[in-house]
Amino acid sequence: MSKGWLRAIASNPLLADSITIVGLVDLNRETAEKLAAEFGLEGAVIGSDLSDVIAATKADLVFDVVIPAARYDVVSTALKAGCHVLSEKPMAASLAEGAALVDLAAETGRIHAVIQNRRFISGVRRLRRFVESGAIGELTGIHCDFFLAPHFGGFREEMENVLLLDMAIHTFDAARYVADRKPLAVYCVERNPKGSWYRHGASANAIFEFSDDIVFTYRGSWCAEGERTSWESQWRLVGSKGMLTWDGEESFKATIAGEEPGLLRGQASVNVPGPEHDEETHGHASVIADFIAAIGTGKQPETVNSDNIRSLAMVFGAIESAKTGRRVEISA
Repeated sequence: MSKGWLRAIASNPLLADSITIVGLVDLNRETAEKLAAEFGLEGAVIGSDLSDVIAATKADLVFDVVIPAARYDVVSTALKAGCHVLSEKPMAASLAEGAALVDLAAETGRIHAVIQNRRFISGVRRLRRFVESGAIGELTGIHCDFFLAPHFGGFREEMENVLLLDMAIHTFDAARYVADRKPLAVYCVERNPKGSWYRHGASANAIFEFSDDIVFTYRGSWCAEGERTSWESQWRLVGSKGMLTWDGEESFKATIAGEEPGLLRGQASVNVPGPEHDEETHGHASVIADFIAAIGTGKQPETVNSDNIRSLAMVFGAIESAKTGRRVEISA
């Protein structure tokens, strides 16, 4: 994943000019050395201890691209050392750790944000803008399908709750952004289907209750061989006057009620405008740019930890519901 971050920085002239990679930290020094050689970072200090590298480089910020189990130690170490931190998702391996990091960022006066890159793409920005336009009336439901079969190898195939914790958070966070409402409760069924090459939790079905009576449903699997959906999920937004569907790629279709007589009144097409701000649609590069701008202005980034913890709470609420078989209230 660190390569994706470095490519995003290199692809954006403003980021490339404003960010200098002064250190690389990895438990395996050879891995860091190969990364430095690939991206022309031969001058970067390389080490296995984050505190030592921060001290040696006098770094201002830390890009946290580690597995979830290591996140708390990395972020807390960086914040205490006076660094701002941008983390991979999820922002913590538990809700308690997430809350502790929110408090620590406030105590140290540093910014900790999360690279929820999937909300910084054109399609999701268009969904939010369309909902805000009122074209389909009041939003009442968001329904997402996610069915793929990636054979990653590595740590994901050994994780607990792999779909919910490592992937579904993208769709959960995007749905929360599109609805612009607070998640209140969830009921979830999680399974590891026959044929799964993951150790645990490769599929999940969840129903979320948002404020203002909006319902968000998620159906997903990471071991669904055959015709796949987009990595961004397939979406259906239901409003009081009509619907919008998005295939997660290029196809949008919005319709409102027609005027035909009879049982079904037909439909009329509605235009779905593009995103309002193109600079917000470049995934990793847009999140990093938002983070860097926040450091300079003091304004909170969109994915600041105190907001992103609500997406984390959706994940852990779904996990708790799956374990207990009960509806779980979301308190973050």
